Amino acid sequence: MSAIEFKGYALTDPSRWNDLKVTSIKPKNFSSCDVEIAITHCGVCGSDVHTLTQGWGESKLPLVVGHEIIGHVTRVGDKVKEFKKGDRVGVGAQIGSCMQCRPCKSDYENYCPNGISTYNSEYPDGVVSQGGYATAIRAHQQFVFPIPDEIESRDAASMMCAGLTVYSPLKTYGAGPGKKVGIMGIGGLGHYAVLWAKAMGAEVYAFTHDKSKMDDIKKMGADHIINTEEPDFYKPLANTLDLIVSTRDVYSPETPLGSYLSMLFVHGKFITVGIPDTNQPLPSLHPFDLASNGCLVGGSSIGSKKEALDMLELARKKNVRPWIEEMPMKNAGKALQNVKDNKVRYRYVLTQDLN
Repeated sequence: MSAIEFKGYALTDPSRWNDLKVTSIKPKNFSSCDVEIAITHCGVCGSDVHTLTQGWGESKLPLVVGHEIIGHVTRVGDKVKEFKKGDRVGVGAQIGSCMQCRPCKSDYENYCPNGISTYNSEYPDGVVSQGGYATAIRAHQQFVFPIPDEIESRDAASMMCAGLTVYSPLKTYGAGPGKKVGIMGIGGLGHYAVLWAKAMGAEVYAFTHDKSKMDDIKKMGADHIINTEEPDFYKPLANTLDLIVSTRDVYSPETPLGSYLSMLFVHGKFITVGIPDTNQPLPSLHPFDLASNGCLVGGSSIGSKKEALDMLELARKKNVRPWIEEMPMKNAGKALQNVKDNKVRYRYVLTQDLN
């Protein structure tokens, strides 16, 4: 039996979306392949805001969010070979899958049709998954990642979702030496995309409308900074970029998506990882926008364990560290509001304060 009391900062009233109350929670029923983790740190993600504000649909109450989790192993199931008590580990935005389908058997478990999100999902037995603004969590070993000794917990936390979400498409679509990579939107995800793409050896083009971030973006390593407020910002870069990763999670119908696509080289890819509220679709496109350079438009969903381990090795080897601000977990409401208001530079990490 677990000696940990499972409790967390939970949403209880959607009309007060960032007024979280300490609440007892029911963890996953422990199985032979599970790892139990005492949480020390949890990053604050835009997904948390979308979920708490009901932008992605109705929450299962009470609900603890948070899926950028770092902690220490307190218990392992009989079939767990990779981890032992005391190990420092992380958990990201996915906590389960069927393990049987073609994606699961091909190192694409993040695309499993029956995947289970770290919070606001249900396990097959009906238990609601609860996230990392909490004392502890249980997870199948496939969704637990060992953290290299060289990376501090506060730095590793936001890699579990934000870092992995942009690392995956950069890796998949060949960011590296000789490639020109555009990053659209330099927030929590975008700043990671700049850091990773630079560490991979790509030439990095950062697109932003926020002049107050430009000095920061230079320090992150971007080779070029393009102010999207300038008319015709895209014209000098026509047919130039091999890949654009869009991290934007707010679109207006006026967003000139076709102009971004025009900057892609032949068969270049535009990959969106930011997911807006359900009432905000991508801006409309005309087939002409795709035909002139044969470009491709696609998406990406978090990342696999294989990609997470590759990402952590890159961070260890190249000393990649995020730009973060720490605060105690009791201040989650403040952090969430600042994320919603785009005031974070560039990721909040909550530190454990529940006994």
